[in-house]
Amino acid sequence: MGSAVFGRIRGWQQRHWRERSQAERVELQSVVTWYATTWFFSLCWLALPLVGGLERRPVPLVAGGLLLLVGALQCAEANRLTRPVLDHYLGRTELPPAALRPAALLLGLALGLTLVLAALHGAEPVAVRLAIGASLLPYGLLYGLVVPVGRFLRRFAVLAVVLVAAFGWTEPEVAPIVMVGVLTAFGALFSLLACRCGAWTLSVLWEAERAREVKTRLAVAEERLRFGRDLHDVMGRNLAVIALKSELAVQLARRGRPEAVDQMIEVQRIAQESQREVRDVVRGYREADLGVELAGAQGVLTAAGIACAVHGEAGGLAAEVQSVLGWVVREATTNVLRHGDAAQCDIALTRDGGRVVLTVENDGARAAAAGGGSGLAGLRERLSAVGGTLEARRAGGNVFRVVAEVPVSMREVTA
Repeated sequence: MGSAVFGRIRGWQQRHWRERSQAERVELQSVVTWYATTWFFSLCWLALPLVGGLERRPVPLVAGGLLLLVGALQCAEANRLTRPVLDHYLGRTELPPAALRPAALLLGLALGLTLVLAALHGAEPVAVRLAIGASLLPYGLLYGLVVPVGRFLRRFAVLAVVLVAAFGWTEPEVAPIVMVGVLTAFGALFSLLACRCGAWTLSVLWEAERAREVKTRLAVAEERLRFGRDLHDVMGRNLAVIALKSELAVQLARRGRPEAVDQMIEVQRIAQESQREVRDVVRGYREADLGVELAGAQGVLTAAGIACAVHGEAGGLAAEVQSVLGWVVREATTNVLRHGDAAQCDIALTRDGGRVVLTVENDGARAAAAGGGSGLAGLRERLSAVGGTLEARRAGGNVFRVVAEVPVSMREVTA
């Protein structure tokens, strides 16, 4: 039974917790904390003191029972409205004008029942005063996120004066009156600080998350622009030559010159060469400088807010080795940007005997992105064609590691 419960908890974490971003995790934790806070104060400040200090007479018992019921309804209503009120504060949705009306009515009912107990001397004075604070907290957590701080303080100051006057009438002594004012102020200020501080932290965190997403999109766009520039470098000159030779062939043909055929044959040859070069660019077989790819990956990841460290030098490696490993760096960098939530990425290039080992490791792997995609499958095909291997898997926790190995010399492999 216990193992089944823990298994369900682990499954919930994998489906819900681990797939969330950092901002989503902090928000979920804050909301759960607010849920628990209302029930905790209701239990410690209302239920326990009231049960122990309630007079065993019919009317106080009925009023106390109703107060406990209303307190539970307050907590349930506060939990129900926490998400909508938080979304309203963060600017996600608009809160209906009458959304807090049921919570306000429950607050008035709870304070009224507390006043009845105080007037009838149906409970110990300490229990009555603690009940005031416990009644204010669920509503204050909601109201503090809906109205400006100044309006919140002014209205709770008015409420404090009313409560001091009402409960002072039931027990006209200085010390009890002061305690009512202190507990009213504490309930109001604590609820305001609890909700405002947590919500403000979430707003800052979500702003940073949006900025990071923008940086990531810009980094991906930069990579696409670089690919576009590479394609332009391949096709631009060839298309210009094709256009010029086609125009020359047209002029020669109009004059009846046989050289027009030679020019069109040359156009055909250049077009076929262009097709081959475009396929090389798209498939990633075009030779690339590994040092440039490593520097580019570090720059792109840093721009996306991911700390990137590169270890090892690409100097001295054959052009074929640099070309294959350069494409691995490109694909691994793209996967880190698109499919993970990384804060750190380490790239290491080492030599192990007659083989070169490239390792790309990041700490932001998610369950949905841990498998092998089409890009990794394509890399395996490219590496296997030159005698290399590729391994992509989780390395414990949220760490995802890509390891590519190729021979230092490919002459024997490609022969």
